Amino acid sequence: SFLEKQQSMLDQAVPGASPRTKWEDAVGATEQAVIPRVMNKVKGDQMPAAEKERLRSGRARPDWFRVPAPPPKESGSKYTKLKEGLRDLNLHTVCEEAQCPNIGECWSGGTGTIMLLGDTCTRACKFCAVKTSNTPPPPDPEEPFNTAKAIAEWGLDYVVLTSVDRDDMPDGGADHFAKTVQYLKVWNPKILVECLVSDFAGSEESVESLATSGLDVYAHNIETVERLQPFVRDKRANYKQSLQVLQHAKVAKPSLLTKTSIMLGLGETEAEVVQTMRDLRGADVDVLTLGQYLRPTAQHLAVEEFVTPEAFAHYQKIGEQLGFVYVASGPMVRSSYKAGEYFLENMLKTRAAEEEARQLAASFKTGHEHDRTLNDDRTLSTIAPKAPKKA
Repeated sequence: SFLEKQQSMLDQAVPGASPRTKWEDAVGATEQAVIPRVMNKVKGDQMPAAEKERLRSGRARPDWFRVPAPPPKESGSKYTKLKEGLRDLNLHTVCEEAQCPNIGECWSGGTGTIMLLGDTCTRACKFCAVKTSNTPPPPDPEEPFNTAKAIAEWGLDYVVLTSVDRDDMPDGGADHFAKTVQYLKVWNPKILVECLVSDFAGSEESVESLATSGLDVYAHNIETVERLQPFVRDKRANYKQSLQVLQHAKVAKPSLLTKTSIMLGLGETEAEVVQTMRDLRGADVDVLTLGQYLRPTAQHLAVEEFVTPEAFAHYQKIGEQLGFVYVASGPMVRSSYKAGEYFLENMLKTRAAEEEARQLAASFKTGHEHDRTLNDDRTLSTIAPKAPKKA
């Protein structure tokens, strides 16, 4: 590099001298703190991340972003049947509303993430594609029962429920959520339920109502590092409030697993990501997922960087060292994507008997069991990153 050559030349010409900018400092300064922006006149292949990727690989988009496309409507597939079933019961999914890139894979397996409390959010975070309004329609009072009925018909052992923010409701929708969990446990007492919820505006009473409803995993996403919170999330959300919500859920029910997620590629630095991990562990959070932020529309924040699979693996190792029960980290990882598979893999690693582990891996239904293989180290093939197809 230029700086290394400069250092060498100065050392030879004037022993003891040094360049104005030291090589070590330059290396440390390459990871600059960036503020993400909405760039609605900039196409995807012109975003900051695309420009950086073009310099790295000659392409605007990395080769690791490959996901199965949804099947044709007339195919009669599980995907089509699931979609029709949801429509019949007037249920919404975050898969559709948030334009999740993994929808083809999950729905083809017969599972989705149902979004409670309607399809309209009272907040307007700059990364989210869900439609917004200060006065959304009232929630469907039959939704808790219909949701439980639909999930019971899926025959799953693990399900994720999520919702929009409902600041227009006194409890933020916590009671609606709790009723849904309770109906689910009546339909299937053995089902494991994960609820990915809002911060309920920091209401400890709402947090307690849901935490003690019978769910198994209490999830709330902190979304990004502390510095970027005002640029990424709605002004009613903040870093400290999210930490307090996660911590209070554990106080309300110590046996709960608590979970959160961080999006990468918004301009955060490695030091900021690691500090966020430390803060989460300080709040006694058990489970962490990290995934690549992808811009849903031109009206949302541009992607600042495509984070490499190697970097995600690095963060996973750090998270495990910090003491998280388990960490899911990868470009296509989403908070609810294959959540049951990650939970199952963690359970398998705690099983002493080999035969017990194999039976559990064979019978546990998450919607991804059709593509699952239990490896010798008790990891699952369903959550291993797939090699991209060669062009």
